[in-house]
Amino acid sequence: MGVERIVSGMRPTGPLHLGHLHGVLKKWIELQEKYECFYFIADWHALTTEYENPERIRSYSKELLLDWLSAGLDPERTTIFLQSEVKEHAELFLLLGMLTPVSWLERNPTYKDMIQNLSDKELATYGFLGYPVLQSADILIYKAQKVPVGLDQIPHLELTREIARRFNYLYKVDYFPEPQPLLAEVPKVPGIDGRKMSKSYGNAIFLKDPPEVVRQKILSYVTDTQRPRKSDPGDPENRCNAFHLIKLYMSSEEIDSIISGCKSAQLGCVECKKALAERVINALEPFWKRREEWDKKASLEEILERGISKARDIATRTMEEVREIIFGEKP
Repeated sequence: MGVERIVSGMRPTGPLHLGHLHGVLKKWIELQEKYECFYFIADWHALTTEYENPERIRSYSKELLLDWLSAGLDPERTTIFLQSEVKEHAELFLLLGMLTPVSWLERNPTYKDMIQNLSDKELATYGFLGYPVLQSADILIYKAQKVPVGLDQIPHLELTREIARRFNYLYKVDYFPEPQPLLAEVPKVPGIDGRKMSKSYGNAIFLKDPPEVVRQKILSYVTDTQRPRKSDPGDPENRCNAFHLIKLYMSSEEIDSIISGCKSAQLGCVECKKALAERVINALEPFWKRREEWDKKASLEEILERGISKARDIATRTMEEVREIIFGEKP
């Protein structure tokens, strides 16, 4: 067996933040070393929530590509493309939708959560209910063997596996592989207010934020609410939201020193956050430099065109085979 294929995508709904970097991008960059990776800008998926403002999706798509390249995705080793430019995704979505029970979609754990959390948007739409089928088409059209996911995304991938099994059963073929989860340990990256970092919550540190903004946001972090004064002993491991970032950006010796200093009331929160801010800024400097370089290049469209061409070739072959399986030989 040759190199295994991986498929994953990201919706262009705004700038990427530290949560994306540690939760997704670092894993993607690592995977490109040993797998055949297909990473796509999921602009059709973005329409499930941004259908009233489609003009944003185009600009966000460019920003997303810039962030990916600046973080370290290599277009020479990875196929990067725009979902909507490979129309075969939509055709397979249509065909798989014909055989997917509605009850499978209604049990999707993200469906009700997002409707509740994004109450300012009308999400009770056919497209939003059916987006997991489009996700399945995105994966199955490339016959991906593995998909990088966090634990919370396992139900989504299991639906893809169920759809693949149902297709194979109904048409008496062994055609679509059942993609396996490539589990990634996703570190907790809370936002400024302690909730999950999210652009929709307004609590994110974006990768393209300039140094002074990063510094200001980190100094605004909610820390130990039970430690109103520096002279009060703290409990960073259990009560400090900034401590999750500290674990990502500080050495083990520094972390031990921070825990000791906080618990003994020798180290104040402001002093601690100032040191953390400098570490985050230092870590992001290579990203900012690469982003500036990529932004000056005229090759962004070329990168997408190359990726679209490769993805389309594979998707076209898949759809020719799927049509033959379902409808038989051409008349």
